[in-house]
Amino acid sequence: MDIEHARKLMHEWVQSEPLRQHMECVSACMRHCAGTVDPDEAERWAVCGLLHDFDYERHPSSEEHPFAGVAYLREHTDVDEEVIAAILGHATYSGVPRETAMARHLFAMDELAGFIVACCKVRPGGIEGLTPKSVRKKLKTSNFAAAVNREDIAVGGAEIGLEPAEHIQWCIDGLQARSDHLMLT
Repeated sequence: MDIEHARKLMHEWVQSEPLRQHMECVSACMRHCAGTVDPDEAERWAVCGLLHDFDYERHPSSEEHPFAGVAYLREHTDVDEEVIAAILGHATYSGVPRETAMARHLFAMDELAGFIVACCKVRPGGIEGLTPKSVRKKLKTSNFAAAVNREDIAVGGAEIGLEPAEHIQWCIDGLQARSDHLMLT
């Protein structure tokens, strides 16, 4: 599946603009990560990021998400099993281990991208000039973006072998590359 087909599917399933923005942000981070880890697969990684939560609006419970979306992808698309395993693995309760670089990076970027977007929203310049140091400071404020799982961010960074500042910088870099499209400026 190419990115435009994935985006069309996402728009069919998701009406919430914040959820669409989140999925676009994770996609941008995944494309950036692939540029370092597996440059030939950047579009597949971006598709994975774009589709990881596409069923969440219709199926928000942990009994259904991401299982309902994966079932749809298997039946109606040509999305491959590596992407499907990564989507399943981003939900810790799925029981699917994150065995590939794609799966580990999706998990590592998901919560962090959401947190960085929250940081951008309280800064006059958005993502411009955002540093890992300021993100790390906000991570210590438990009532800021309280729904973001800080433990998942730490585990995700460790799984991809990055120190916290480097992990945050990768995500910032991915978001900055598409900041106009993502409305983060």
